[in-house]
Amino acid sequence: MAGEKIRLYVKGKIINYTRNKNVTRHKTSLIKIDGVESKEETPFYLGKKIAYVYKAHTKKAGPNGPTKFRCVWGKVTRAHGSGGVVRVQFRKPLPCKSLGAKCRVMLYPSNL
Repeated sequence: MAGEKIRLYVKGKIINYTRNKNVTRHKTSLIKIDGVESKEETPFYLGKKIAYVYKAHTKKAGPNGPTKFRCVWGKVTRAHGSGGVVRVQFRKPLPCKSLGAKCRVMLYPSNL
């Protein structure tokens, strides 16, 4: 028990932006959460925070000094389809390189 790491998040994968034939919405994305396989399992994740962490070229001010890591925050809004995919509304539009990348589904705020 002493050497185990504790994660406060579940791994997820950014699938695509929400879109239709004419319009692509860059602030809303589709996320596949690991271990969620049906629509019945998604209500637990509604309202949970999502963090897309990436590395940039230039350093910017951070809480512990200059850093190259950046984070875009979002929130799970609703389910998408019946396969366990959720829609996430982000504060800022995600960059194109985020498609297919990993993200973190934080287990807070809790509804329990």
